[in-house]
Amino acid sequence: MAALDGMRVLDMTQYEAGTSCTQLLAWLGADVVKVESPRGDPGRGVTRDPTVVSQYFLNYNSNKRSIVLDLKSDKGRELFLSLVPHYDVFVENYGPGTIEALNLGYETLSAINPGLIYGRIKGFGLSGPYSDYNCYDWVAQAAAGAFSVTGPADGPPMMPGPTVGDSGTGLQMALAITAAYVQKQRTGEGQLIEISMQEAVTLFMRTQGLGGWGVTPGPRTGGTRGSATTGVYPCAPGGPNDYIFIMCVTTGQWDSLCVGMDRPDLAADARFADGTSRMQYSADLALEIEAWTKSHTKYEAMQLLGTAGAPCSAVLDTTELFTDPHLAARDFIQRLDHQTAGEVRVMRNPIRMSRSEVPMRAAPVLGGSTFDVLAADIGLSAEELASLREDHVIM
Repeated sequence: MAALDGMRVLDMTQYEAGTSCTQLLAWLGADVVKVESPRGDPGRGVTRDPTVVSQYFLNYNSNKRSIVLDLKSDKGRELFLSLVPHYDVFVENYGPGTIEALNLGYETLSAINPGLIYGRIKGFGLSGPYSDYNCYDWVAQAAAGAFSVTGPADGPPMMPGPTVGDSGTGLQMALAITAAYVQKQRTGEGQLIEISMQEAVTLFMRTQGLGGWGVTPGPRTGGTRGSATTGVYPCAPGGPNDYIFIMCVTTGQWDSLCVGMDRPDLAADARFADGTSRMQYSADLALEIEAWTKSHTKYEAMQLLGTAGAPCSAVLDTTELFTDPHLAARDFIQRLDHQTAGEVRVMRNPIRMSRSEVPMRAAPVLGGSTFDVLAADIGLSAEELASLREDHVIM
C-alpha cells in the first residue's frame, strides 16, 4: 500500500515550485490531478525545440494525471467547482492576483468543501510590502541571502546553481500538506497553508554566518578552496569537470587523507602537525594535494580517499548523474515510456520507505485524463463530454 493512498489532490501548479510539491505527493501515492488550461502548464514549453516534449516538464510531473479546463469560461469554472468536493487538497503557485481574478480563493473553495487543504506558494507570501512582486527561484534566493554568501570572497554575489528556491519550497509545502492531512483525519477540518519562497529559502541559510547572526553579514563561501583540506582539486585528464572536492575537518579525517594519498610523510611533516599549522602552511599543503589529485581521475581519487575515510566526492556534471555507478546501483535514474516522447529518463523519488512503494509513471500528456476524471468524479456522460470538447471548454 502506498503511504498516501486515498489522498486526492487538485493540482493547479506551474513551472517548478508547485509542481515539485505535487510530484512528491504523487510519488508517495496521492492521486494528483493536474488542472491545466488549453495551453497547458507553461513548463511544457521550456525547450529549444517545440516538437520535443520538454524534459523540464517531464522532470516535475511524473505520476500525475492531466485534465484541461478553460477556467476563464463560465462552464469550465463550474466544472472545476464541481470537482472540489471530491478532493482533499488544492495547490497553486500562480503569480500574485491570478487566483483572486479567477475567484477561486480559499473562502470560495472551502465553502464548497470545508475539509479542503488549500496550499498557496508565493514568492513573497500573501502579505507585506513585497507580496505583489513576481518571483522566480533565483529572485527568492537573492531575497533570502543565498547570493550574498555565494562566490569568491573578493568578488560580487553570485547565483547558486541548484533551484532550492523552487524545489525547496515545494518540499516544505508537501510536508505541510501531509501534516495537515494527518490533522484532518482527527478533526475533519481543512485549512489554508501559505509558504513564501523567500522565507522557505532561509531554512537553508541557518548554517551561514553563525558567528554574527543579525550583526555582521556572513562571508562568501564560494571559490575553489576554503583551506587546503577543504576545497576543489583538479584531476586527470583535465576536462572542465575533472575535479574532486575534499572536506577533511577533523584530525582523524586529516590522517585518513594522508592514508588515502599514501603520503605518511605529510602526516609526519611539522608544517602540518595540527589544524593551526595546516592553515598557516595551507598553500604548501595545497600544492602537495594537487600534485596527487592530478595523477588520478576523479573517480580513482574518490575511491582511494573515500575508502580511507576522507570525506570527498568526484565533481559530477549533470550528464554523469545519469551514468554514475552508485546512482545506477540504486536504480535512481528511471527509464519510462512516454505516450508521445517515447522512452525518457527521469530521476525517481529519493524517499525510500520500507512499507510504501509507488511505481513511477511518466508525466501526463496534456488533457490525457480529462474524460476519465470528469466521468468518474462528477458523472458526466460521453455525450456531455463530447459536447464540452466541441465548445473548447475541455480537451
